[in-house]
Amino acid sequence: MEKIKMTTPLVEMDGDEMTRILWQWIKEELINPFVDLKAEYYDLGLVKRDETNDQITKDAAEATKKYGVAVKCATITPNAQRMTEYNLHEMWKSPNGTIRSILDGTVFRTPITIPSIKPVVKNWEKPITIARHAYGDVYKSVEIRADEEGTAKLVFEGKSGKKEEVVIHEFKGQGVIQGMHNTDKSIRSFAHSCFKFAIDTKQDLWFSTKDTISKKYDAQFRVIFDEVYQEYKAKFEELGLEYFYTLIDDAVARVIRSKGGYIWACKNYDGDVMSDMVSTAFGSLAMMTSVLVSPDGNYEYEAAHGTVTRHYYKYKNGEETSTNPMATIFAWSGALRKRGELDGIKELVNFADQLEGACFDTLNEGIATKDLVNLMEGITPKAVTSKDFIGAIRQRLEKRLA
Repeated sequence: MEKIKMTTPLVEMDGDEMTRILWQWIKEELINPFVDLKAEYYDLGLVKRDETNDQITKDAAEATKKYGVAVKCATITPNAQRMTEYNLHEMWKSPNGTIRSILDGTVFRTPITIPSIKPVVKNWEKPITIARHAYGDVYKSVEIRADEEGTAKLVFEGKSGKKEEVVIHEFKGQGVIQGMHNTDKSIRSFAHSCFKFAIDTKQDLWFSTKDTISKKYDAQFRVIFDEVYQEYKAKFEELGLEYFYTLIDDAVARVIRSKGGYIWACKNYDGDVMSDMVSTAFGSLAMMTSVLVSPDGNYEYEAAHGTVTRHYYKYKNGEETSTNPMATIFAWSGALRKRGELDGIKELVNFADQLEGACFDTLNEGIATKDLVNLMEGITPKAVTSKDFIGAIRQRLEKRLA
């Protein structure tokens, strides 16, 4: 079979540990035999990031702005242990955070569902997509340890000379202080991305904060979302879509009672927490897709999970692993589909559809990695290694493409 031709490169960002191994196997077995892959490659493995003073992460993000579509492997965000393990020059920031900041994007995370794995929340019938604001809040916060009595203040000094000052707390003993911020520009971009993604995927959009308590910070999110919605209201009404705002605690209650099938937009920290809750309730974090969408139409696809360190150490010791590659495969299929849509290459769009279909064929026949076996109902599953699972997908992909 002649390989599918691409006209525009996509940006390929390699990663770390076990997901880096899976990345290579996926390309060898499921991509390169069928697609004449055009990709601008960036190695975002921790070693290369350290060698380049993290410049390679910024270069990859800028390349995404140039070409419009990227696919990213999971990467390590180093802590003190990693500093020693990799002999790093610096405790580099999260590559995802750097890329999100440069692209000014919103992260949309959606579980991959199959009939044999029932959600823990029994009334959930359709996937719930979490839209996570990817800027500010605790992730850009500054902190102080108050180790004695004293006064903590929040101060703003404007360029005009205007000054505002409020007392945070009068400490009578030790404590901690945290300062967070956000910008109207970033919140507005978040809102645009959410409304556009809702229209693209034809799903209702829910948005939640706690503006009854946070009457300036959270309230500003609500004000901006209400303003931006006016630009999309006619299209929402035309498609029969609903946008509504509610408090975060009410949203949680509504989500649990719902049947699913909508986008839930959350502030940065809320989205971080809720995406893990939703993915676990639907089955496994390894079955969670993630796409970063910028308001000017750039897309970066990745798995929602990390680098699977425990399996990587087993692999290094020569042991076979049963690591679930589904979310990483879907990162590739998502990026290839979007590239095909933007470039008008129907064959590439169809290939992405067939690749995902082959994944579902494999799982629906009961061939699965160990993390899914105990979750499956109504079939007798067979646990296989990562390599054998990818090989089984390839067999079914070849049948679909024949």
